[in-house]
Amino acid sequence: MIKLLVDSASDIDIDEAKQLGIEFIPLEVTLNDETFLDGETLKPIEFYKKLIETDAFPKTSQINQFRFEEKISKIQKEGDEIIIITLSKKLSGTYFQALLASESFKNVYVVDSMNVCIGERLLVQLAMQLIKDGLTAKEIVEKLNHKKKFIKVLALFDTIEYLRKGGRISSIAALAAFAFKIKPVVGIINGEVKVIGKARGSKNGKNLLNELIDKSNGIDFSLPLGTAHSCFDTTVLDKYIEDSKEAWTGKVDYIPKYMIGSTIGTHVGTGAIAVGFFEKEEK
Repeated sequence: MIKLLVDSASDIDIDEAKQLGIEFIPLEVTLNDETFLDGETLKPIEFYKKLIETDAFPKTSQINQFRFEEKISKIQKEGDEIIIITLSKKLSGTYFQALLASESFKNVYVVDSMNVCIGERLLVQLAMQLIKDGLTAKEIVEKLNHKKKFIKVLALFDTIEYLRKGGRISSIAALAAFAFKIKPVVGIINGEVKVIGKARGSKNGKNLLNELIDKSNGIDFSLPLGTAHSCFDTTVLDKYIEDSKEAWTGKVDYIPKYMIGSTIGTHVGTGAIAVGFFEKEEK
């Protein structure tokens, strides 16, 4: 049997992993000198409540080799093959730690998703489907490494304060953005987080988000897609989905909605919305 082992940067938490029948390993998040397991001892809604109540900037820690070895050893007692899917190696050392751990075992494969958040989740969902389709572990890894190049993740941030706190942008740029009500549109480009557009106000930001989707090669509706948010409810995301209904109507029955976990929420802050999909390989 093939088992998937997925890190919490995919925003799949321990409860959902159990429901999906996959294995889960969390990154660590430290806030106010207290360390939590993302998606296990700290759920997203709890994290965002803590985040707005403090001026402290959260810190995340990669999953180390020992924790991967422990998890792999436990899974392989049943003789399973394992495919590990991690967040982008350009955003964390977690991939390399998984790779080091895999060297001590047979039939363990490690895939760098080149993504995070909704993008990593989509690759996990594709892997689950390929397992159901009866592909071998090697065939699945080959397919994932090909299809991950076509994942598009675009996000509209409500604030750039956490990008500033995390050193992603300068204080001067943050001050200017605040003064002019600039909303950054962010994407995952070649495994890295990049600001790919800026707009004044939320409405213009959503319009820019749609423009960037339109500039892609088109959405492959035969593959997983979804949206994500870091809000206390789905009101903002629901409005975006409604405003963008021309992109979805008649092509999918519904648009999945997920909450961004604390690993990525550390840099996103509250009020962000995101969309992820597989781009068509050919026009």
